[in-house]
Amino acid sequence: MEFPIRCIAIDDEPLALDIIDNFCKRNGSMELRTFTDPDEGLKAIHADNPHVVFLDIEMENITGLAIATQLPSDTCCIFTTAYLNYALEGFNLDAVDYLHKPFSFDRFQTAVSKAVRRIEGDRHRVLPDNIIVKQEYCNVTVSLKSIIYIEAMEGYSKIFREDSDTIITRMVLKNMASLLPDNHFLRIHRSFIVAVNKIKSFTKQEITLTTGMTVPVGRQYSDGVIDFLMNHRNFNSDTNISSIPKSSE
Repeated sequence: MEFPIRCIAIDDEPLALDIIDNFCKRNGSMELRTFTDPDEGLKAIHADNPHVVFLDIEMENITGLAIATQLPSDTCCIFTTAYLNYALEGFNLDAVDYLHKPFSFDRFQTAVSKAVRRIEGDRHRVLPDNIIVKQEYCNVTVSLKSIIYIEAMEGYSKIFREDSDTIITRMVLKNMASLLPDNHFLRIHRSFIVAVNKIKSFTKQEITLTTGMTVPVGRQYSDGVIDFLMNHRNFNSDTNISSIPKSSE
């Protein structure tokens, strides 16, 4: 895989972050940013889309479990905690590994190796042409090329398509995102995912699609959305990037 491995660690104990930082330096192929403030760490995750995130579980005001539910679909999560009772919840969130503090450098290396294997496996997947979702009592095949955007609706997802009927499926947006190929679909709001090649123009507050429809960009996602669209060129060639405001929201 490409090097360095981009990592972010979030822990409200500076000493714990120092240990991870030291281990990353010993590894020699890892680039790490550390945060004691979970909110700042989450903003950095959405902006940088790191390969690996190290998350403490018990922190003031928020748990690492809550942060893990908001990670990009292609980011590997490794939990680091002194409490064994969270292991099952961690693996239910598809964590790559669960490091029990204090952990050794060898144990750290094992977790990183698992993350690298998952990243490599994801990159060699053949991108599908379609996904299958359940609508009422039927399985429906949906062409990925037809999807314009997807909207969350209280436990359901509503799929808007070109020249086709809208599909409503009983699937939360996070699970829907896991079906979609990376770099082709972008979550811009807690309630919206858009097809990247259907974007016509964008600002930090909203995205205009090729259909003329505008959808809001969530404050929490704003920096990551702008960073992605400014650095990826697989969206519509007519996309207007000149309207991005220089100031924050």
